[in-house]
Amino acid sequence: MANDYPFEMKREVPENSKGEKLQPIVRVGPKGYAFPENFKNIASDIYNIEVRSSDVFVFSFPRSGTTWTQELVWLVLNDLDYEAAAKTPLTERYLFLEFSMIFDEGLKEKLYEANKHDEDLLKDAKFVSDPVFDLIKKQDSPRFFKSHLPLSLLPPSALKAKMVHVARDPRDAMLSFYHLMNSMTLSNLRGDFKDFWEAAIKDLHSWTPYFENVKESWEMRDHPNLLFLFYEDMRKDLPSAVRRVCDFFGKKYNNEQIARLCDHLSFESFKNNPSVNYDLMKELGLMKSDKEFVRKGKSGGWRENFDEEMTAQAEKWIADNLKDTDMKFPSMQ
Repeated sequence: MANDYPFEMKREVPENSKGEKLQPIVRVGPKGYAFPENFKNIASDIYNIEVRSSDVFVFSFPRSGTTWTQELVWLVLNDLDYEAAAKTPLTERYLFLEFSMIFDEGLKEKLYEANKHDEDLLKDAKFVSDPVFDLIKKQDSPRFFKSHLPLSLLPPSALKAKMVHVARDPRDAMLSFYHLMNSMTLSNLRGDFKDFWEAAIKDLHSWTPYFENVKESWEMRDHPNLLFLFYEDMRKDLPSAVRRVCDFFGKKYNNEQIARLCDHLSFESFKNNPSVNYDLMKELGLMKSDKEFVRKGKSGGWRENFDEEMTAQAEKWIADNLKDTDMKFPSMQ
């Protein structure tokens, strides 16, 4: 690799359990993180971002409570400005560092063609599909970044900024990830959830291997600039989680303000909040009109979707991957 990117990338054409060839991927670094091939075009730019101490990263494995945490962090840092939050979609308040990797030239052309009838939509299409690095340089501080990348693939100086990682029971995260992929019009999803699950534990989905991704942050949880949250703890006691975030960023709010923030972040309020529901994805034709970005938000929903074989697979997969760490998910204690 070039001197400005230290990790090797290997192209791979995986197969599913039926022996069908899937979309080519690249494996990155010694842990073999999986990404669409287009990741190779942006990996170095992400790794070499000039981080400011005022920057804020909210990062996680997909569908682990990222959006929920983004809204919480942004409001805490912006003096609970609900009006500003409502006016500006979360997709504009946070730059999603690696989102452009899903758009190869063919997909970009389709997206532009589908939205060429509307100048504003075409502008939005370019905003979501183009790499964000020019925007990053132009943004005033504090800059807010979203990513699902593991710590090792983010800029080496990222921990000079404030970073919040949220982790979720992988069984629930994978179920939610499946529903998200099933809602996207450009997804190459094949098969049912069982097929998706089997691919997940074989590290064939983007941002896997799951446990390596999460454990990288867990190992740095005592760093003063990294706050590690569990989704299940947030669901169980949101006021406590909010206070932890406030303390982490050195912000003080009274009980009444925290209660209002928790009400704003409640599932019903969140589900009906257009600013966080990625409505732009529907407007651009990237998400099916009958699907919702914010779905059920519950913990333990995997139990209704796993058969005995999947449950046994999950138990072994979790045990194998947690044996070398003291990380314990609240849902597994």
